[in-house]
Amino acid sequence: MEAVRAMPSLADVVFTEPSSAISDQTIDQSIASKMSWCKAVAFAAGLGLAMLSHPVHAAPASSGDTVQSLYDVLLSTMKDGRILGQSGRFMHLDPVIRRSFDIASMARLSVGPSWAGLTEAQRQEVTESFGRYTSALYADRFDSYAGQKLEVTGEQPAPSGVMVKSQIVKANGEPVKVDYMMRRNGDGWLISDIYLDGAISEVATRRSEFSAILKKDGIDGLIAALNRKADMLTGTTARSS
Repeated sequence: MEAVRAMPSLADVVFTEPSSAISDQTIDQSIASKMSWCKAVAFAAGLGLAMLSHPVHAAPASSGDTVQSLYDVLLSTMKDGRILGQSGRFMHLDPVIRRSFDIASMARLSVGPSWAGLTEAQRQEVTESFGRYTSALYADRFDSYAGQKLEVTGEQPAPSGVMVKSQIVKANGEPVKVDYMMRRNGDGWLISDIYLDGAISEVATRRSEFSAILKKDGIDGLIAALNRKADMLTGTTARSS
């Protein structure tokens, strides 16, 4: 069974090139390289639509508010990152990731053509695993704070919604451009894709990555790989369905 590899996109921050043999070693090496990006960038993903301590979260007034709220929570989590530990960061970030990102749409597009042949139960299961894996990557990448800045710089209309422009300024002062494709969801906005340096789509790179696993191990293999990697990154265990 192949393992999921963290690819270069928003994590190096965004994920890594497809490969027919995806090993845990490759994943870990990819994550390590991403962490500097991530911490440059990564420290850039504050998530929350209000404060995590608030029981009720109002919908953001604009697409930029969703990203800024995400950044705010990410930053606060990173500042407490070492105290929280991996599992603590995951528990803090998972609910925020799920209300900030269009996990269902991103999972569907990342699985690609194979989605059409899945049962409803399989779709739900892979969507849940995808969301958990995404939260685990953020918890792993954004583990500490060293003066990084996460800034929303503007918005512009896009064919499928609104593109929110932002930059993550690393501790060494180097800026990294990170753009978010936003999709309207009722009264609020959800992140449907992330573009590193305005060009590298996270959804597209994940689709390339997942296709190798789907070809070899099918949807069950992909679900298992996503959960296994999330377990490794967070010290938690997926709930059985």
